[in-house]
Amino acid sequence: MTGETTVRTAVRIHGRSAQREAVRALLDGLRARSGHLVVTGEPGLGRTALLQWAADSFRAGPVLRLGPGEDRGAPATAGELLTTLRKAAGEAPLLVCVDDAHLWDAPARSALSHAAERLHTAGRVALLLSVAGHRAVDPEFARLPVVRLDPLAPSHADALLDEVTDGSTDPAVREHLLAEAEGNPALLLALVRRLTPAELRGLRPLPRPTADAGTLAAVVGSALTCPSADARDLLLTVAAAVRAADGPDVDTRLVLDALRHLDPASAPTANPLPDVLAGAGDRLRFHSPLLCRAVHATAAPDRRRAAHRALADVLEADGQPLPALLHRSWSLSGPAPVARLADRLAAVAADGTTPASHGLRGTAYARAAELTADAPVRAERYTAAAEQALLAGRPDRARPLLAAARDCAAPAVVRGRAERVRGLAELRDGPVGDAHQSLLLAASLLAEDAPAEAASAALAAADAAWAAGDLSSCLATLSLGPAPGPRDAAGMLGPAAPDAATGADGLPGTVDLAGAVDGAGPGGVPAPTDPPGPRHAADSRHAADPRQAVAPRHANAPGHAAAPGHAAIPGYAAVPSAVLAGGRTGGATPRTDAGARGGPGGTRVCGAVPDPVRDHRVGMRALLEGRLDRAAPSLGQVVERARTDDRPETLLRAASAALLLGNVDAARRAGARALAATRQSGSEALVPQALEYLAYAELRAGRHPQARAHAEEGLRTALRAGQRNTAAHHQAVLALAASIEDEPAAVARHVTAALATARRHGLAQAATLAEWAAARADLGRGRPQDAADRLGLLVLPGPGRGHFAVWRLAVPCFVEAAALAGRPEDTHEVLTDFAGWAAFGADPQAAAQLARCHALLAPPDRADDLYRRALARHDEAGGDFERARTALLYGKWLRRRRRPREARGRLGTALAGFDRCGAGVWAAQARAELRALGAAPQGGGAGTLTGLTPQQLRIARHVAEGATNREVALTLAVSTRTVDYHLRKVFAVLGVRSRLELARMVEHADRTRGDRRAGDRM
Repeated sequence: MTGETTVRTAVRIHGRSAQREAVRALLDGLRARSGHLVVTGEPGLGRTALLQWAADSFRAGPVLRLGPGEDRGAPATAGELLTTLRKAAGEAPLLVCVDDAHLWDAPARSALSHAAERLHTAGRVALLLSVAGHRAVDPEFARLPVVRLDPLAPSHADALLDEVTDGSTDPAVREHLLAEAEGNPALLLALVRRLTPAELRGLRPLPRPTADAGTLAAVVGSALTCPSADARDLLLTVAAAVRAADGPDVDTRLVLDALRHLDPASAPTANPLPDVLAGAGDRLRFHSPLLCRAVHATAAPDRRRAAHRALADVLEADGQPLPALLHRSWSLSGPAPVARLADRLAAVAADGTTPASHGLRGTAYARAAELTADAPVRAERYTAAAEQALLAGRPDRARPLLAAARDCAAPAVVRGRAERVRGLAELRDGPVGDAHQSLLLAASLLAEDAPAEAASAALAAADAAWAAGDLSSCLATLSLGPAPGPRDAAGMLGPAAPDAATGADGLPGTVDLAGAVDGAGPGGVPAPTDPPGPRHAADSRHAADPRQAVAPRHANAPGHAAAPGHAAIPGYAAVPSAVLAGGRTGGATPRTDAGARGGPGGTRVCGAVPDPVRDHRVGMRALLEGRLDRAAPSLGQVVERARTDDRPETLLRAASAALLLGNVDAARRAGARALAATRQSGSEALVPQALEYLAYAELRAGRHPQARAHAEEGLRTALRAGQRNTAAHHQAVLALAASIEDEPAAVARHVTAALATARRHGLAQAATLAEWAAARADLGRGRPQDAADRLGLLVLPGPGRGHFAVWRLAVPCFVEAAALAGRPEDTHEVLTDFAGWAAFGADPQAAAQLARCHALLAPPDRADDLYRRALARHDEAGGDFERARTALLYGKWLRRRRRPREARGRLGTALAGFDRCGAGVWAAQARAELRALGAAPQGGGAGTLTGLTPQQLRIARHVAEGATNREVALTLAVSTRTVDYHLRKVFAVLGVRSRLELARMVEHADRTRGDRRAGDRM
């Protein structure tokens, strides 16, 4: 087309850190040995670019690029190839790059494979191969180590788009391009190249489809080649079936039956499969999702429609209405709207009794919207599709659907639902300040026609304010009620006056949202059938007044806004399912205005605000205002309801409420049940939240290894679901866990990752937790001055103070660091505030921590009694880690007071506690103190090699010999990350702090063993 955009060449590789690390390890290993590595990935992911990066990065010697040559029938033997490499290398290391090695013929591939296994005979040679990922790896290369290129993460694809367009792309166009590219950099660049500058800037509509047949074919290139008509039909039928499947694979029987319908005279078979397909049991899939799309797009239109028609016939006969209707819709010729089919699609998608995933329902709603002529109904269906995409964990698909809905005229309730989806997507993967405003606007637009949804949207807006650390906005949002007057966020959702009459929930200035739904609510709140107007704004005692902001004094009151420690965003559990899914598993049925009218394709009608939403809102606000006596009953009701309810939203809400109350055991139980329920329901968007609550609960319970395991899984699922904000919270949990496990590199890695997202998206809570983790790691490694400096920024008064619900939790660490650094005067003000928090009663550990803080600062004649009192409080509250920390400090104090026998007992108890909860860095401190007393540390772990696993022992010996982590990884054929992990465990078990200490210990152990063997022979 004319007017195409000229795409600048990207000057750097975006993402690919793990793959570059693997290549860098290969190149670094050339100092001592040869090596080889295979890079694979589907077309367009950048195999060639990675090989080019390796060649450009290699400075130690020459780079040799090998191709199959013009005469492919006469390949070199392995011996001849090695001779060539030996001559090219000379005395220097040599990098050999072989791009598209799968294009070599079989004898040449065999020679290359055998040469790779004998590279050590050619000198120091690194062989870097790339092979296509759209087909199975050739058997010749199957034995070689492989690194796979995956699609780019959204942030990296976004950065690539900015680089090649100078950031000039319209936001809606950006979202559409990123969704269409699905992380494939070559496809993303091809899409940009296809558009005109006016289209990129949103000044003209985009071509549909944006990723057309020509664009896809250009990216996949020769991978589309297919040898026979039968094979083409098989590939097309699989590609067509995938469009209405719940995953990347489809039923083999469905495909074969459809092929029989497509050509009754044929006898289709799945054996042998084309090399671009993979078979597993009774399922078929493409090796490359991009190739699957290309096969479908480039097929002849008549044949493509025939394939969909055949699939529809088979699925209808099998009683699968939703995928059958989808295929029937794709078998139509022409883009003209088909109202009857669109209505049927929307109605079946809304039917909770029809088994289907959120993703499939979203596809059905989107297709129904495409076939709908009426603009308001089309907007409703696009919005419903976006809701389902978000529940499926695909915000990247939800955003373009919202943009499509925005292009259609729609009533306020539909615009409110669209704004709510947008706000929820931003809450999980965007600036939380923007999410707050979107959700406030959603609540305003929904208030008149869908008050239940408005209440949930408002609670989600409070979550966004909480995540941002905006206490005033959080309290104001929790105080909101159905608004009289115009639908604007300020008038609708402003806080109630602090001296307003007491509402039905017993809290001054709050509005009974449930009453607004059930009918004529208490306090004169009108029923939905009597829409509020200006008269109600003046008369109702519950009217929100944006001028009456929450007084700043609340934030400084002792105990105020100090929700329990690692409590995840409170109320956040009320958002995902309660807002978007009114039912279980497959029964999520987004509302539409047509449904309220009972029109075709309509979905569920609004119901009453569920009590848990009201109770959670009431309890949150009471807790933030420092009134635990009023918070406990409401939040307790939320927790209690979960005992007999297995819905994910109820369980997530209960876990959040239990964390707010400091009931860690209840939070763990609810979190575990929520995780099981979300997995069973297929709600991919909820799994990261369930794991987040569970990880926080485990962390607060002192179960650091379990917290780490859940956070690691949560991080993976959050990134897979496009939830960078949730991922940042998991990174913060991992940093806190690593800060007690003697893993400085891991702490730094997780802190950096958490802060990168937290600062970009305004996540004050995640940022505070990450900074606290970094400071606690400093304290654990015996650097109190650094810890005090870092913690002072978080806990001391000032504009940089940490999140309002988290900074108090770091006060005990700050007091310890300041006392050890000789700065006790810095602690007085915050310790007074922490005493108020401890008296508040929501954190079971706070009383013991307060006594420990007083002991650290007390004169010698009082410290002894305070330490004992702290240990007694720990016995009441439980928690191995905090008790062990107090015992360690007490033991240190006793040793310095020349009371060695008592000190030995306290230090031994501390060591046992640290070992029990995996706190390696703190256990090392206890062992060092015991050694200073002349006592052998308990357990025999320090100073011997017997406590190491076989793999840890192998790594310890290599490191003791002077090998780097990368060299150890190459020798043992593992990743450097695996070496890092095991080496940290080695340091913790042996109680050493440096490689030099480790080398001396290994040498001593070997010498001792040798002496023992010599004695045995005598």
